[in-house]
Amino acid sequence: MGHVSDILEAKGHDVLEIGGAATVLDAVTRMVEGNVGSLLVMEAGRLVGIVTERDYLRRVTLEGRDERVTPVSEIMSREIAYVTPATSIEECMAVMTERRIRHLPVLSEEKQVVGIVSIGDVVKFQSQEQRVRIEFLTEYISG
Repeated sequence: MGHVSDILEAKGHDVLEIGGAATVLDAVTRMVEGNVGSLLVMEAGRLVGIVTERDYLRRVTLEGRDERVTPVSEIMSREIAYVTPATSIEECMAVMTERRIRHLPVLSEEKQVVGIVSIGDVVKFQSQEQRVRIEFLTEYISG
Protein backbone atom coordinates (compact mmCIF):
# COMPACT_ATOMS: atom_id res chain seq x y z
CA MET A 1 0.00 0.00 0.00
CA GLY A 2 1.49 3.30 -1.13
CA HIS A 3 1.59 6.65 0.58
CA VAL A 4 1.55 10.25 -0.60
CA SER A 5 5.30 10.39 0.14
CA ASP A 6 5.81 7.79 -2.63
CA ILE A 7 4.13 10.10 -5.14
CA LEU A 8 6.20 13.10 -4.01
CA GLU A 9 9.38 11.02 -4.20
CA ALA A 10 8.65 10.33 -7.87
CA LYS A 11 7.30 13.72 -8.96
CA GLY A 12 9.17 16.06 -6.65
CA HIS A 13 8.17 18.62 -4.09
CA ASP A 14 7.91 21.67 -6.35
CA VAL A 15 4.74 23.68 -5.87
CA LEU A 16 3.50 26.60 -7.95
CA GLU A 17 2.15 29.39 -5.80
CA ILE A 18 0.84 32.92 -5.99
CA GLY A 19 0.00 35.71 -3.56
CA GLY A 20 -3.57 36.71 -2.81
CA ALA A 21 -3.04 40.26 -4.10
CA ALA A 22 -2.04 39.05 -7.58
CA THR A 23 -4.66 39.37 -10.29
CA VAL A 24 -6.66 36.42 -11.51
CA LEU A 25 -5.07 36.97 -14.93
CA ASP A 26 -1.63 36.52 -13.32
CA ALA A 27 -2.86 33.27 -11.75
CA VAL A 28 -4.31 31.94 -15.00
CA THR A 29 -1.12 32.86 -16.85
CA ARG A 30 1.00 31.03 -14.26
CA MET A 31 -1.26 27.95 -14.43
CA VAL A 32 -1.04 27.86 -18.23
CA GLU A 33 2.75 28.34 -18.21
CA GLY A 34 3.14 25.62 -15.58
CA ASN A 35 0.61 23.31 -17.27
CA VAL A 36 -1.25 22.89 -13.97
CA GLY A 37 -4.84 23.27 -12.84
CA SER A 38 -4.26 24.98 -9.51
CA LEU A 39 -1.96 27.26 -7.55
CA LEU A 40 -1.47 27.43 -3.82
CA VAL A 41 -2.12 30.90 -2.44
CA MET A 42 0.58 31.84 0.03
CA GLU A 43 0.97 34.86 2.31
CA ALA A 44 4.12 35.32 4.39
CA GLY A 45 5.07 31.67 3.84
CA ARG A 46 1.69 30.42 5.04
CA LEU A 47 -0.93 28.57 3.00
CA VAL A 48 -4.10 30.68 2.92
CA GLY A 49 -5.98 29.21 -0.03
CA ILE A 50 -5.95 27.43 -3.34
CA VAL A 51 -7.08 28.80 -6.70
CA THR A 52 -8.19 26.38 -9.38
CA GLU A 53 -9.55 26.37 -12.90
CA ARG A 54 -12.95 25.67 -11.35
CA ASP A 55 -12.68 28.79 -9.15
CA TYR A 56 -11.97 30.82 -12.28
CA LEU A 57 -14.97 29.43 -14.13
CA ARG A 58 -17.39 29.83 -11.23
CA ARG A 59 -16.24 33.07 -9.65
CA VAL A 60 -14.92 35.03 -12.62
CA THR A 61 -16.50 33.83 -15.84
CA LEU A 62 -20.01 33.14 -14.52
CA GLU A 63 -20.06 36.22 -12.30
CA GLY A 64 -18.74 38.51 -15.05
CA ARG A 65 -15.69 39.70 -13.14
CA ASP A 66 -12.68 41.23 -14.88
CA GLU A 67 -9.70 38.90 -14.43
CA ARG A 68 -7.32 41.81 -15.10
CA VAL A 69 -8.28 43.58 -11.86
CA THR A 70 -9.87 40.92 -9.64
CA PRO A 71 -7.44 39.75 -6.95
CA VAL A 72 -6.89 36.04 -6.41
CA SER A 73 -7.98 36.44 -2.78
CA GLU A 74 -11.55 37.17 -3.95
CA ILE A 75 -11.97 33.93 -5.88
CA MET A 76 -9.71 31.41 -4.10
CA SER A 77 -11.03 28.54 -2.03
CA ARG A 78 -10.26 29.21 1.63
CA GLU A 79 -11.38 25.87 3.05
CA ILE A 80 -8.40 23.73 2.21
CA ALA A 81 -8.46 19.96 2.39
CA TYR A 82 -4.95 18.56 2.66
CA VAL A 83 -3.01 15.36 3.20
CA THR A 84 0.33 14.53 4.80
CA PRO A 85 3.20 12.51 3.35
CA ALA A 86 2.08 9.59 5.56
CA THR A 87 -1.48 9.58 4.16
CA SER A 88 -2.25 6.40 2.25
CA ILE A 89 -3.03 6.64 -1.45
CA GLU A 90 -6.46 5.12 -0.76
CA GLU A 91 -7.26 7.78 1.84
CA CYS A 92 -6.01 10.50 -0.52
CA MET A 93 -8.34 9.19 -3.24
CA ALA A 94 -11.22 9.07 -0.77
CA VAL A 95 -10.70 12.73 0.20
CA MET A 96 -10.58 13.77 -3.45
CA THR A 97 -13.70 11.79 -4.27
CA GLU A 98 -15.69 12.90 -1.21
CA ARG A 99 -14.78 16.57 -1.63
CA ARG A 100 -14.92 16.47 -5.45
CA ILE A 101 -11.50 18.06 -5.76
CA ARG A 102 -8.57 17.31 -8.03
CA HIS A 103 -5.67 18.89 -6.13
CA LEU A 104 -4.53 18.37 -2.55
CA PRO A 105 -1.72 20.25 -0.83
CA VAL A 106 0.64 18.04 1.16
CA LEU A 107 1.51 19.51 4.55
CA SER A 108 4.10 18.42 7.09
CA GLU A 109 3.24 17.87 10.74
CA GLU A 110 4.24 21.51 11.27
CA LYS A 111 1.66 22.54 8.60
CA GLN A 112 4.37 23.55 6.13
CA VAL A 113 3.72 22.91 2.42
CA VAL A 114 5.90 20.04 1.20
CA GLY A 115 4.15 19.34 -2.10
CA ILE A 116 0.88 18.94 -3.94
CA VAL A 117 -0.78 15.90 -5.49
CA SER A 118 -3.34 15.84 -8.26
CA ILE A 119 -5.83 13.17 -9.21
CA GLY A 120 -3.58 12.51 -12.22
CA ASP A 121 -0.63 11.81 -9.89
CA VAL A 122 -2.74 9.39 -7.86
CA VAL A 123 -4.07 7.56 -10.92
CA LYS A 124 -0.56 7.31 -12.38
CA PHE A 125 0.77 5.86 -9.12
CA GLN A 126 -2.08 3.34 -8.87
CA SER A 127 -1.56 2.33 -12.50
CA GLN A 128 2.17 1.76 -11.99
CA GLU A 129 1.48 -0.26 -8.83
CA GLN A 130 -1.01 -2.44 -10.73
CA ARG A 131 1.50 -2.99 -13.54
CA VAL A 132 4.13 -4.18 -11.05
CA ARG A 133 1.63 -6.57 -9.44
CA ILE A 134 0.63 -7.98 -12.82
CA GLU A 135 4.27 -8.49 -13.83
CA PHE A 136 5.00 -10.21 -10.51
CA LEU A 137 2.00 -12.51 -10.81
CA THR A 138 2.79 -13.28 -14.45
CA GLU A 139 6.36 -14.24 -13.52
CA TYR A 140 5.10 -16.31 -10.58
CA ILE A 141 2.61 -18.22 -12.74
CA SER A 142 5.05 -18.68 -15.61
CA GLY A 143 8.05 -19.71 -13.60
